Formats: sequence, structure tokens, C-alpha cells
Amino acid sequence: MINKDALVKKIETLPPYLLQEVADYIDYIEFKKNRKSNLKINDITLASEENLAKDWLKPEEDKAWKDL
Repeated sequence: MINKDALVKKIETLPPYLLQEVADYIDYIEFKKNRKSNLKINDITLASEENLAKDWLKPEEDKAWKDL
């Protein structure tokens, strides 16, 4: 496991043109971490879609929604 100081030393040796790439990757890692910890309605909907589809595909549902 690499520690923070070793990582900072590695970053300090990089040429300037690669620093943006490192910063972008850090942003990506933070985005992934935040996305996993913040369940959104869309995530819950997608996760339940398979179970809800069992009801949606019934003939009674087609009949109920045909006039809309």
C-alpha cells in the first residue's frame, strides 16, 4: 500500500503536461465514490425494474393502460 507522501513524490516527478491527467483521474475516483454513496431515485428505479416488469407485462396492465 502506497502512502500519501510517496504518492506526492511521484506526482512531483511528473512532467507538467501529465498533471491534468492525474487531476482528472482523481476527480473520476471521487465521482465514483460519491455515486456509490448517494443512491438516487433513478438508481432505485433501475434496480427494481426487473421485479416491476413482472406486473407491467400482465394482460390486465395492458387493458388498464390501453386508452391512455
